[in-house]
Amino acid sequence: MKFSTKNLRYGVIGVGMMGCEHIRNLVAIENCEVVAFADPHEPSRINAKMLVKSAVEYDDYQQMLQDENLDVVIIATPNHTHRIVLEACLRRGVHILVEKPVCINVTECREIIDIERQTHKAGRLVWVGLEYRYMAATSELIKEVESGTCGNLKMISIREHRFPFLQKVGNWNRFSKNTGGTLVEKCCHFFDLMTLLAHSAPVRVSASGAQDVNHLNEFYDEVRADILDNAFVIVDYQNGLRGMLDLSMFAEGSQNEQEICVVGDGAKIEALVTDSLIRIGRRASGRDGVVEKLVAQSSDVVQGFHGGASYVEHRRMQEKIRYGGESEVTLQDGLLSVAIGQAAHMSIAEGRIVKLAEILK
Repeated sequence: MKFSTKNLRYGVIGVGMMGCEHIRNLVAIENCEVVAFADPHEPSRINAKMLVKSAVEYDDYQQMLQDENLDVVIIATPNHTHRIVLEACLRRGVHILVEKPVCINVTECREIIDIERQTHKAGRLVWVGLEYRYMAATSELIKEVESGTCGNLKMISIREHRFPFLQKVGNWNRFSKNTGGTLVEKCCHFFDLMTLLAHSAPVRVSASGAQDVNHLNEFYDEVRADILDNAFVIVDYQNGLRGMLDLSMFAEGSQNEQEICVVGDGAKIEALVTDSLIRIGRRASGRDGVVEKLVAQSSDVVQGFHGGASYVEHRRMQEKIRYGGESEVTLQDGLLSVAIGQAAHMSIAEGRIVKLAEILK
């Protein structure tokens, strides 16, 4: 069995909101250290330096990769830069945690998968940051489904009603050409959860969506922001299961940002985030038999933007690095989550059902 007690040396590329969340979590975990970070934006570097004063800072990630002896690199740069940054890190041979989405489209995802195969190194992990798998409520729902509570799973519905996109450095996230589109940038989390629960391949996507409320009067260099702020998406899986996403990004008045509901032939399970509540109703028990339980991360978990999920993600990845094992969230998982989002955007643009085979050909 592989095991190492040495400190894992981390470098972070991109130290905006998510990059700094990763740093906060790593600082709280023993036997690892953030030794360097890179970002061309000086205010972001200043913020990161406040979190980890001993780290060497760079304005060029290529220089950091060349100078530093790193074990793990975290990529938390704007979506449209993932392709080129990932290639550099893969060729360096380090373990990688890349924030979602892997890349902004399936073509780039496939290029990265090919490069990973070409540069494959035994034991090297490439892990995609689809953190919603590790949120307390969603991970509990996954456990219940896997244990057979639902019986044979038939339907998955996910509602995200939330606030608009936050402002990012240079406003890169106001344009679909940079993000991959809202249904890639934001909703790859939910498509990943659907596919994980379905244990099947997505085959068809139909969607309706628009930019109805947010960013309508935002212009950057005389170009108007073009990101969708609401959509309905239906995903059909090969095994007959169906998933549905209900997204609104002008629903700040929601008690729960996410509501995940799965229904099988034996029971229905709901996970409410941010209440961190699980609700289970078995068909045989009827309405009066519905059971609710609060769930929480363990007391040592550092809470962040994803309710401690990033901390759990790092712990799980470090365990695989030290003891040996495969990535729990692979590049292929990331590709499928992007493919569903890309198909949904195509469905909206062309007003038709899109087969995943068109995207994955």
